[in-house]
Amino acid sequence: MANRLANETSPYLLQHKDNPVDWYPWGDEAFERARAEDKPVFLSVGYSACHWCHVMEHESFEDDETAAIMNDLFVNIKVDREERPDVDAIYMDAVQALTQRGGWPMSVWLTPDGRPFYGGTYFPPEDSMGMPGFKRVLRYVAQAYRERRDEVERSADELTGHIDRQISLTGTDDALTTDTLDAAFQAIARRFDADEGGFGGAPKFPPTNTLEVLLRMHYRHGWDHALEMVTHTLDKMARGGIYDQLGGGFHRYSVDARWLVPHFEKMLYDNALLTRIYLHAYQVTEDDLYRRIVEETLAYVQREMTDPGGGFYATQDADSEGHEGKFFIWTPDEIREVLGDDADLALDYWAVSDGPNFEGKSILWVPRDPEKIAEKHGLTVEQLAERIEGARQKLFDARETRVRPGRDDKIITAWNGLMLTSVAEAARVFERGDWLQMAVACAEFVLGALRREGRLLRTYKDGQAKFNGYLEDYAFMAEGLLELYTTTLDRRWFDEALALTETMLDLFWDDEAGFYDTMHDHEDLIVRPQSLPDGATPSGNSAAVAVLLRLSILAGRPDFQRKAAQVMAGLVPLMQQFPSGFGHLLTQLDFHLGEPHEIALVGDPDADDTRALLEVINRPYRPNQVLALARPGDGDVGEAIPLLASRHQLDGAATAYVCRNYTCKMPVNTPQALDRDLQRGT
Repeated sequence: MANRLANETSPYLLQHKDNPVDWYPWGDEAFERARAEDKPVFLSVGYSACHWCHVMEHESFEDDETAAIMNDLFVNIKVDREERPDVDAIYMDAVQALTQRGGWPMSVWLTPDGRPFYGGTYFPPEDSMGMPGFKRVLRYVAQAYRERRDEVERSADELTGHIDRQISLTGTDDALTTDTLDAAFQAIARRFDADEGGFGGAPKFPPTNTLEVLLRMHYRHGWDHALEMVTHTLDKMARGGIYDQLGGGFHRYSVDARWLVPHFEKMLYDNALLTRIYLHAYQVTEDDLYRRIVEETLAYVQREMTDPGGGFYATQDADSEGHEGKFFIWTPDEIREVLGDDADLALDYWAVSDGPNFEGKSILWVPRDPEKIAEKHGLTVEQLAERIEGARQKLFDARETRVRPGRDDKIITAWNGLMLTSVAEAARVFERGDWLQMAVACAEFVLGALRREGRLLRTYKDGQAKFNGYLEDYAFMAEGLLELYTTTLDRRWFDEALALTETMLDLFWDDEAGFYDTMHDHEDLIVRPQSLPDGATPSGNSAAVAVLLRLSILAGRPDFQRKAAQVMAGLVPLMQQFPSGFGHLLTQLDFHLGEPHEIALVGDPDADDTRALLEVINRPYRPNQVLALARPGDGDVGEAIPLLASRHQLDGAATAYVCRNYTCKMPVNTPQALDRDLQRGT
């Protein structure tokens, strides 16, 4: 018999609807029962693509004996962390304070008023490898609640006090100097793995925010070492098992230091951010490998992660047929059966000939330079690439006949904003009309299906949009809409970005604390969460800063610039102490200090002369610039975008005006003159 989760839309919650556990979704009903029966609450938080979440469900939540204990002793709540990042963030803070580590599944025990007093992550069903069994933990916690209530209350008060901490953003603008950027570079460089790329040891997560900092430091100073750290890491990831060598797209992270064995889930946000760093690296180096990774990753997203309505799905599971990674791994015999005479080359190229590397089978990866493989087989590099592409397509087609991993097909506003930014920028750089259509369709979908009375909602599934939007939903979407404006130069997207930003300030801004994660009229939780460090995705605060800085120029809003500077100035000590935890914010500090080029273009965006100027603007890596366009005769555009006020064409030709640091150059209407005006340092 299905439990209360049967009425939810989250694929993760629906996975648990037939558990014998009497699960509640997060809400007043569960806590009212806990208060009425004076029972503690067991809160379990996870997400659909989480492998160990599936393991704990199978071992414990599907077990009748365990479920009986849970139902007798606790009120049990199941939460999808992707739907409720506020709940996840609050109680993850508590678990990390208790255990000095965190992760999912997250298991937390709460008092009936929601205060945490005990917690952990995965628990095995019985005592194992030094870990207490889940049934024993359940009985221990329930006994403590009944018999040692004073200890439970004291622990709950201490933990709640720990997570109810706020940072007062009291720094001043004079704290914003390039010293912070230079110190961050030195700290990042000290942790670089010169052999395998990335930073630190295993496990390794794609360090996209940190790599963006390094790319900007190369742009700012011309430091070769900064670029080398970026390219070495990108090369290693692109050749590793963390990258799907057949279907494109990146898995979540590598359990080893070599980027070989991944956790096999694929997350939309990872692929959005990795698309962006490979795109930027291509702009700097023009390395075809990076272009290929962008193209293959977006092909994967378009093929497997795009809803017919235009939104992007959240995640793809690690497991298929109950086994992690089964969809992605191969034996030599399976490859020989598909490829025949070409098998030996493919076995060498993807290192299957080296022997199994994952549970008796092989994850495909490319640890050896293609030049060496080509030489061994008497081929040119071009011939090798052609034959490997043919083999890749055959293996991909064969893999398509396998049982596919599950997919969480809910649409999350924030993650769609991240992918919108990347697709819109890639469409602009590579002049890909199909990608531009993807970007426009995403923007149309989110603004149509996930906005109600001017406010964003968090998730969409099966025709139903749910939950208040969070700071990151507004900030990432506004960022994406600004990028879409830069690509299309359609003022509609600028207007939408500005409207979202003004709503974001109204709902989330606090004059002393900066931005909170939840809006001022959100449901009451034990604390109002505020995420400051950048994690797997940029924090809502750093993304909001990015939007405010660009709109302060485009919309002529110095108040936006002041708020952005306030957030950055207040976080300078943390940026200096933990640069890898504030990568996206450091890139915005670089923008703020980089005296961005302000480019006003007057012309028909479809005309050849305007397109020639746009190619100069869009082709290279130039992170610190903003662009706006006025069509001839568009007289009122300067009211909305002051950068365009009083701009006119010269001699009837497309004309560019470049300003920087409150100083404007003479208008130009040739690509050569514009390129000269946009050179670094001019």
